[in-house]
Order: sequence, then structure tokens, then C-alpha cells
Amino acid sequence: MNVALLIARRYFSSKKKRNIISIISNISMIGVAVGTMALIIVLSVFNGLEDLVRSLYGKSDPDLKITALKGKAFEVDAPLLTRLRAMPGVALVTEVIEDNALLRYHDRQMVVKMKGVSDNFFAQSNIDSALVQGDHRLEKEGGEYALIGAGVQHELSIALDNRLAPLTLLYPRNTGKRTLSMNPENAFNELPILAGGVFLIEQNIDDSYVFVPLTFARNLLNYGNKRTSLEVKVSQSRTIEEVKGEVKELLGPQFSVLDSDEQHVSLLKAIKVEKMFVFITFAFILLIASLNIFFSLSMLVIDKRKDVAILQAMGAGQRTIRNIFLFEGAIVAQVGAITGLVLGVTICWLQQTFHLVSMGMATSVVDSYPVKMQLSDIVWTGVAIIIITIVVSIRPALSASKLDVRDNL
Repeated sequence: MNVALLIARRYFSSKKKRNIISIISNISMIGVAVGTMALIIVLSVFNGLEDLVRSLYGKSDPDLKITALKGKAFEVDAPLLTRLRAMPGVALVTEVIEDNALLRYHDRQMVVKMKGVSDNFFAQSNIDSALVQGDHRLEKEGGEYALIGAGVQHELSIALDNRLAPLTLLYPRNTGKRTLSMNPENAFNELPILAGGVFLIEQNIDDSYVFVPLTFARNLLNYGNKRTSLEVKVSQSRTIEEVKGEVKELLGPQFSVLDSDEQHVSLLKAIKVEKMFVFITFAFILLIASLNIFFSLSMLVIDKRKDVAILQAMGAGQRTIRNIFLFEGAIVAQVGAITGLVLGVTICWLQQTFHLVSMGMATSVVDSYPVKMQLSDIVWTGVAIIIITIVVSIRPALSASKLDVRDNL
């Protein structure tokens, strides 16, 4: 067995250590354990939030979204759709017209994001699973219906399937002039539609989105063959990345092809950046907690001067003496880190299984804080603890290796 490690273990478990050194070592282990536990829990919460965002937007987001790099809309013809649908791995192609419009109901009005979709939209979107009232179908019994967010319904107090007071959507008319007419009848295209259903996904979507049939949006905006995007569902036989690359090659550089994460890159990037800064912050907290290791080792070096002198007299070199105290610091940090890791993983498991801590919001789409443990978080936490242990232990270890045997025997 390594002599330095053996002696370090004896020092750690010795009952003859001075009381103050033992107290400081225990405080060090508790500090490292608490810091490690907190770091694992907080990183797991950020992982859970990231997955929650993906799951929420996944109810309405396509696997791939095709948009024009320049301009708001682009021409879509039958040959283009035929080529896309014939590609291996492409299960569905949905035509989309999306733009801001003014929604009016009785004497109330608000600006909404109107999204006109073709008939096969719900074959690739899970938004119908988020329905809280009414019917998700946009066309039924020969009539056109709108699917509205819960926030939009609340804001305008909309009653579903009210044929006496339908919704009215207005969009600025393109007259080719720089200024709008002072007469509202000439300034806006205006079409009525019934509210058929209400969905509840995520606040930003619920408070602004209205889904309508593609033909309704095309008539309101006078788009003709123009579309703002094409949404592609990828079959299970191919990966999204494979199909994405082939679609890019087919369409050329004038089009952008985005997967689900890229459609919300700003939000997901913000979560990752926050997670990184939280990791750095807690790493500094761990460093501060580990300073007690520095003080306990420094006091242990003073207490064990005679032991060090005897070892030197027996032929132990500076490297062996240094390693004894480095191993001592590593043992203290390791015991604390393992304890904190076990506690952190246990708390996260309890939260995942029993949902102990709720979000505390009646309108939240989830009842409890989402958590997800990842091996990479545990690995990076371990790396941080190793670096911190070396930083706080190296100075006392070097001091011990430089003790003069003649002064301490």
C-alpha cells in the first residue's frame, strides 16, 4: 500500500487528534457535503426546466421548420411540395401562414399571432392533447373554426361556438400606398370565424396564439401561393439530423431549416448560460467551504511536526511528506463530496418520484419542480472538487515537506 496514503488515513481516523483540528475537519466535510448536495440539486433543476421547455413547445413545434432567409414569405408550388413529400424520412409536410393580426370580439380587441395551418397539422402536432375546452378541429360541418389560447380567451371573454357573436380577425390591406386610409373599412381586410376550442400549453403561446384554417389565413392576408413556413414531420425510420441535412441540400441556401431546439435557441441558450453561471457560483461557494481544509491541514502540520521529523529521519523524502497531507485533504474532501452526492441524488430522486416541492402556482402547467439528473453534472462536480482540494491543500503540504528535521526532533 502507498505509505503516504496509509499515514494520511491513520491521521484522518485517529482519535488522538487535537479537538480543534477534529472540529475544523468535520466542519470542512460538512461544508463540502452541503455545497456538493446543493450543486447537484440546482443543476438537476435546470436540466428539468430545459426538458420542460422542450416538452411544452414540443406540443406545437414541428420536427423541422422551413423558412425563407430573406423576406417574410415565399412561393410554394406543387412541384416543391411533391419533392419534399417524396424525400426519405419525410412523413408529413404542413403549409403554414403566420402573422400578427387584430382580433376583435364584441367591444374588445387585441393583437394576436394568427397561425393558419393546412388540414394535416394535427397529424404532426400534439396541441390537441393540450385542449382544455371545445374541439381542436379547425373545419367541421362545412364551417371554419379557430383554436385559441387560454390567455386569449380570458383577455377577451370569448364564448365558444357563439354564432351570434363570432370572432373577427383584421389584417392591414396591401393597397400599394405608403399610408393607410383613414376609413377603417378600406384599411383592413376583415373576416369572421367561430371559436371552436381552447388550448393551454405555455403562457407565451396561450396569451397570443390563434390557430385557423390555412384557407382562412390565405384569404385574410391575400397570400395566394405564398407561405411563411413549411413544417415537416420526420418518420421514425430516419433521424431528424439526417433529414434536416437532405432538406437543406434540396432547398438550397435561400432557405433556413430549423429543428426543435433551433426554433427556441434563445430560450434554451439562456437556460444553459444560467446553468453555467450557477455552476461557477456554487463552485466558488465550495471553494470557500473548503478553506476550512486549508486551516485544518495547516494546524495538523504544526501538530505532527515531530512525526514528520521522524519520517524524514527514517528516509522519507519531501515528496512522501507532501503526499501525506495532500492525501489527508483529499480524504476530507472525498468523504464530504460522497456524502453530498448521495444526499443530492436522493433528494432529486424523491422529488422525481413523490413531487415533494410544488411550483406554488395555480396556473403552472406542472405541479412540482422538474428535476433531471445527468451523469455529466456529477462528473463536472467531481472535477471541481478535485481542483479545489488541490488548491487548498498544496500550501500546507509544501510547508510540511520543507520542515527541518533538526528543529523538530
